[in-house]
Amino acid sequence: MSATIRRVILATWVAAGWTLATAQTIPADSPARAGLERAAAAIQRIVTTPDAGRNFDNTLGAIDDLFAQLEVDTNMLQFMQYVSTDAAERERSQLAEKHIQEWLIEVAKREDLYRAVRAYADTKPTLEGEQKKLLENTLRDYRRAGMDLPPEKREELTRLQKQVVDLAQSFEKRIREDASFVLATADELRGMDESYVRGLKRGNSDELPAAIRAKLGAADAEKYVITMDGPTFFPLMDFCEDEGLRKRAWVVYKRRGGQENVATLEQILKLRAQASKLLGYASTADFETEPRMSKNSANVRAFYDKLRPIVRKKARADFDLLRSAKIEHTGDAAAKLYPWDQAFYKNRVMKARYAVDGQRVREYFPLDRVIEGLFATTQALYGLEYREVTAEAGQKYGWPLWHADVRVYDVYDRSDGRYLGAFYIDLFPRENKYNHAAQWGIRQHKVYGDGRRQTPLAALVCNFTKPLPDKPSLMTHDEVEVFFHEFGHCLHTILSDCRYNALSGTNVARDFVEAPSQMFENWVWNVDVLNTFAAHYRTGEKFPAALLDGMLKAKNVASGLEAERQIFYAMTDLEFHSAPDGIVDTNAVQERLFGETELYEPVRETWYHASFGHLVGYQAGYYGYMWSQVYGQDMFSRFRELGINSPEAGRYYRQKILARGGSLDELDMVREYLGREPKMDAFLAHLGLEGGQQ
Repeated sequence: MSATIRRVILATWVAAGWTLATAQTIPADSPARAGLERAAAAIQRIVTTPDAGRNFDNTLGAIDDLFAQLEVDTNMLQFMQYVSTDAAERERSQLAEKHIQEWLIEVAKREDLYRAVRAYADTKPTLEGEQKKLLENTLRDYRRAGMDLPPEKREELTRLQKQVVDLAQSFEKRIREDASFVLATADELRGMDESYVRGLKRGNSDELPAAIRAKLGAADAEKYVITMDGPTFFPLMDFCEDEGLRKRAWVVYKRRGGQENVATLEQILKLRAQASKLLGYASTADFETEPRMSKNSANVRAFYDKLRPIVRKKARADFDLLRSAKIEHTGDAAAKLYPWDQAFYKNRVMKARYAVDGQRVREYFPLDRVIEGLFATTQALYGLEYREVTAEAGQKYGWPLWHADVRVYDVYDRSDGRYLGAFYIDLFPRENKYNHAAQWGIRQHKVYGDGRRQTPLAALVCNFTKPLPDKPSLMTHDEVEVFFHEFGHCLHTILSDCRYNALSGTNVARDFVEAPSQMFENWVWNVDVLNTFAAHYRTGEKFPAALLDGMLKAKNVASGLEAERQIFYAMTDLEFHSAPDGIVDTNAVQERLFGETELYEPVRETWYHASFGHLVGYQAGYYGYMWSQVYGQDMFSRFRELGINSPEAGRYYRQKILARGGSLDELDMVREYLGREPKMDAFLAHLGLEGGQQ
């Protein structure tokens, strides 16, 4: 996932989505005050420039300059709410974000700034390339921000958007601070690796978060506490023999956020629908899809209507296979298959049919070796050099390292020694940290009007198993894939060569942004790539050929079920945002769609959507994960032809896709890269579906 510091209004100036107001609207106690005042002064210079003297540089170029500087001043401050161990700093970060977003909402309606842009546009300038794209996007986004509305309607829109900001912050905070858990006895943990059990806390541990300790009694002292963070929850689903424990954990996981977040989400949906209606759109889904590749929600539905019957055939075969495995394992001929069974029986099938033991596979992926392999692969492919920076030197980016686990690297172009940017990696879970995997573009590539070149800065945040004193962090193959995926986003940020901040890096259509990172997942399935770094953490033995062969053959075990799960998420998101009035019984809708899109029986009294942050941050956009995968897998075809580690293919991809950011229409960019129209074949083949071919 490529995350952004929350954007609300003028999407042209995104990683942070900035626009500006007067200094009088900045709260005196705002942690972001200095950056906002600097930006306000810059905008005052723009709006007071005489129209007769307007040109691109002193209008659109100057706006892009001040947005880029505002990112430098405030993005790291806003990012801290996701990673800081200091509660006061997290609160300060959230307060800064709240002030910024409320201020931006007001400022998006500033007529003097809009008039400045409109006055320049009315000169009918002859523009090309990035400048033409920037002007087109800016005018589009002003229209979408309501500048064509009468003043009273703009005021109403502002009120609605401010309410959404407050509610969205509350929704995401509850997810981050969730302290859900289940308790387990040693006997219930049958099947779990010894190091996993050693890494768990007991009920009498002083190291447990206070919110968990408060819920435990004396009878729980010797029980194991199973928290809902990724490195604890997902291995339990994969390997725990006790179905009762798997079910308890799965249900608790799907109840995170609680009914409080369900109510908050339903308020957000209603407010978004009201805002979209004010702007002349039939629904939030139609508003959100307009600037994307899909163009409207009908095209998204058509995409899934075409895909669903193809996926269903594979999903049915997967379901029958896993149910047969459960019948064999339990001896119960009438056994039903449930969602908490899927990962467990997938692993059993992989082990029985293909000799792929997930616990054994982890032993060949110690984290440090994976990092070395990832770095070696990308440095060779794209002509780069990474140099680790010490903690003290890391402060040169304007912020001290926020935790001892964090590492930071500078990136150089190997051909000419040019400095390209830097990235942080923060890889282990901790209390109150963002609990999934994402890349944040803290700073984008940018050339200022005075000629200064700004280099990108990215942060890659994951949650892999923390090492023990006598054992390194060992990764599942899925986690290796996630790491490569997120690093694909990181490279999209770092290798951008756009002049304008608003078009740089991952500032592309929301339904294309995942394509480069999804394409990069293919490297973890390649024999030659894995052989460069996969080795046993104790003996150094290379990844066994037979095990690797089994993994490749087992790649698409349950891929149909997993694809249906993605369809369920996407259709739920789309349905939530399609109600014209925004009034949605989200519990009922998600239960109905679960029954329509999945083969499992719906599980009552669960509400996964209460902890599904994409519904707030990717509104009506989750479909983009599968949509963009069509392009990602098709783009990989060039590497398939020239060689997965071909520097020639890597340089061409860097030049034609990564360097360009959002400076071209995404479909035109892919067409030029491929030399033909994109096709779905490679995507279907990637999932092991009928009709696919490499």
